[in-house]
Amino acid sequence: MFHGSMVALVTPMQEDGAVDFESLARLVEFHVENGTDAIVAVGTTGESATLDEQEHCEVIRRVVEMAKGRTPVIAGTGANSTSEAIHLTRCAMEAGADACLLVTPYYNKPTQEGLYRHFRAVAEAVAVPQILYNVPGRTAVDMNNDTVERLASISNIVGIKDATGNMERGKDLIERCGDRLDIYSGDDATTLELIKLGSKGCISVTANVAPREMHQMCAAALAGEYDRAAAINERLIPLHQKLFLESNPIPVKWALHEMGLIPAGIRLPLTLFSDIHHDTLRQAMKSAGVI
Repeated sequence: MFHGSMVALVTPMQEDGAVDFESLARLVEFHVENGTDAIVAVGTTGESATLDEQEHCEVIRRVVEMAKGRTPVIAGTGANSTSEAIHLTRCAMEAGADACLLVTPYYNKPTQEGLYRHFRAVAEAVAVPQILYNVPGRTAVDMNNDTVERLASISNIVGIKDATGNMERGKDLIERCGDRLDIYSGDDATTLELIKLGSKGCISVTANVAPREMHQMCAAALAGEYDRAAAINERLIPLHQKLFLESNPIPVKWALHEMGLIPAGIRLPLTLFSDIHHDTLRQAMKSAGVI
């Protein structure tokens, strides 16, 4: 359903942690103007873990209103409680989101059968198109390709964000499910290679600060213009790396603040980006041409 560069949008906050809706509107315009192919609102990069349910639904509603149909909006609605995930997914559908992105339930460490039943329950409860999200490095649970293949038979499960960074697994996933699911990279550093294998694009952290470049890279790769895509990606590699010097979204929020797009706020238990890394990330931003 969605192709290209989809930004895992940060949630801008004031220094006291309050959501900054004025800056949120500025970010949405920034992405529309720079060609971002879809906006993911309140995914894990959007600090979904520390927004309460009311804030979560309100940010989704506002992003849908701000986008005004100019770019699709995918709402992050995953949770480690199945009932909460259903509630958030229903809120997103009622707000007009084009699809929902659901991360694997974190901390609980469900079995593969539990993962299957969790995602099936959400899909059966809410008719909106849904994208699975597997990021074992953050959730401590890994949804294997057998489980994804089972879920691919459910009509409104339309894609998966694979953030394993494992090309062999990605290739296997595309070969098994690529005719039924759109596979997206959730790992900026390996996005180009996964597109070459048949992925339809990425859900990207880097796109927060380099939206035009990520859009152009993905568009070129999807068109089979691999040399052009590689040339663009070469400039972005330092960003792909340095935006993870500390836990996401700490570095990317600092970078956007450095660009004058958002205030410096972030919610505990996350803290401000360590001073020792500022020059390193700033140089990566310069190399990419975003400052």
